[in-house]
Amino acid sequence: MALIKPVKGIYPKFGKNCFLADNATITGDVIMGDNCSLWFNAVVRGDVHYIRIGDNVNVQDNAVIHATYKKASTNIGNNVSIAHSAIVHGCTVHDNVLIGMGAIIMDHVVIESNSVIAAGALVSKGKVIQSGSVYAGVPARKIKEVDKELMEGEIERIAKSYIMYAGWY
Repeated sequence: MALIKPVKGIYPKFGKNCFLADNATITGDVIMGDNCSLWFNAVVRGDVHYIRIGDNVNVQDNAVIHATYKKASTNIGNNVSIAHSAIVHGCTVHDNVLIGMGAIIMDHVVIESNSVIAAGALVSKGKVIQSGSVYAGVPARKIKEVDKELMEGEIERIAKSYIMYAGWY
């Protein structure tokens, strides 16, 4: 069973049909929507500020979602995939976003809808990722637009697949 802990008397809240891996950790002021999944060793720490997660969000193995005390909450939209070992910290992620493996998203970043953050990218504090864009590198820079193939073949496919994978458990 996942480790679910209150902080200052505030318990995490979960929508319908969520999968929480046995060793996922969720603490404090976290509200998660429907059809979400938190995979093995994922950590969502709502201890220093709130974290809001929409519907159909998957937080893959070893990913960390956190915030900054009294400065930066974390807000994640719908149909978002946060890949293995990514760090999402004190930022806003809109709908239909893919955050690649090992990517780091810093405080006050805004990732607009229908975007991809490539594996290993570092999105520095306060950066705004334009809707429909792919950003890569350290520091992350726009490298191209999201086309129909990328939208359907990666962003939408991965979000839907993780709902299916969660059903296996």
